[in-house]
Amino acid sequence: MRNIFNKSSITIELCNKMIEKAFGKAKEFKMNISLTIVDESGLTKAFSRMDNAPIASIDTSRKKAITAIGMGAPSGETWYNYIKGDPILLHGIQNVTDFILLGGGSPIVIDKSIIGAIGISGGHYKQDEECVKAALEVI
Repeated sequence: MRNIFNKSSITIELCNKMIEKAFGKAKEFKMNISLTIVDESGLTKAFSRMDNAPIASIDTSRKKAITAIGMGAPSGETWYNYIKGDPILLHGIQNVTDFILLGGGSPIVIDKSIIGAIGISGGHYKQDEECVKAALEVI
């Protein structure tokens, strides 16, 4: 029996490309964002904040990334639609450390493996989601 396993992880090169693409999309919206990318274990791999991005966007982007990697799904409507009919889960999940029920977080998947997650905050969550979508296009 093997007592080890292998995991795939996001590279800093891919992180930098994703940051560039997301910042470009944010500029189209004329907004400033914070962006956090975590690796497959939920540890911060990259963080960047545009000039004048809201201070609250720093922690919010991190929580969106952590939610996406921890749950293996986007941080917004996917989870809301899953839990909205269950009052205990809807209210209880809000007490999970670093969980946030706002769009703008997504797992980063290559070859069916989750290699990390991205979280973006700075605008309306729908705009944040568009910036995430732009970042994921570089894969």
